[in-house]
Amino acid sequence: MSEGGEGRDTTNGAELRELMACAAELARGAGEITLRYFRRSLDAERKADGSFVTAADREAEKFLRAEIARRFPDDAIIGEEEGEQAGISDRCWIIDPIDGTYSFVHGVPFYGVLIGLEIANEPSVGVVYIPVLGELIKAARGQGCYWNGEVARVSATDTMTDALLLATDFGTCARYGFGAAADELQQRFGARRTWGDCYGHVLVATGRAECMLDAVMNVWDCAPLLPIVEEAGGTFTDWTGQRTIRGGNAVSTNGTLCREIFQIINKNAGSAHG
Repeated sequence: MSEGGEGRDTTNGAELRELMACAAELARGAGEITLRYFRRSLDAERKADGSFVTAADREAEKFLRAEIARRFPDDAIIGEEEGEQAGISDRCWIIDPIDGTYSFVHGVPFYGVLIGLEIANEPSVGVVYIPVLGELIKAARGQGCYWNGEVARVSATDTMTDALLLATDFGTCARYGFGAAADELQQRFGARRTWGDCYGHVLVATGRAECMLDAVMNVWDCAPLLPIVEEAGGTFTDWTGQRTIRGGNAVSTNGTLCREIFQIINKNAGSAHG
């Protein structure tokens, strides 16, 4: 599936709101599972890509898969730990039980449960739940973005010197060819932090930061973030500026600074420094 595909979504607003509420309920349920393991002794394994996986990841994903299959038996499911399960409808649930497992295993509270829903190839519903902080961010296409029940909006900041730049890891930007752009953005922005993974994108969507850079992203990382950031008034693209959840990387902006940010990214594309 890809954005802007051949399918045509006929889901109405009421149905989207119901699906958003269901995704939020499931995210909370998975989040409760992760909290039973958080800051407890547990074995963390390294996967082939070097990332961590724990019993909490596996149990939370099994819960999400079972609930989605029970409620929506015709729908496809893609999950980080157990791969893809085919469906016969035009809907695909894309889940990440713990985004930010490095934070999770180190007792840092900025990890999240991610649930995205594609309908007819369009990322249509997104939920991010940060269990330790009790923050739930949800959005559905044309229905707005909500942060703990209140309408969420990106910031109106229009000057980089007044703006906050985030990244999961600025060093990773350099390793994947974006080093020069990331360096210039760091110089141009007024402040920079590494409040990373899904939480950084949530901070953009809720007006607490203006740009979030991620050099490496999987589809389950991106799926909920595109509708969340867009419905909050921002932009979610890959590093080429394409609106996608399958670009392998991501940039969230508050919209106002998007053009200036991408002028810097494009200017530095292919630089030997990157």
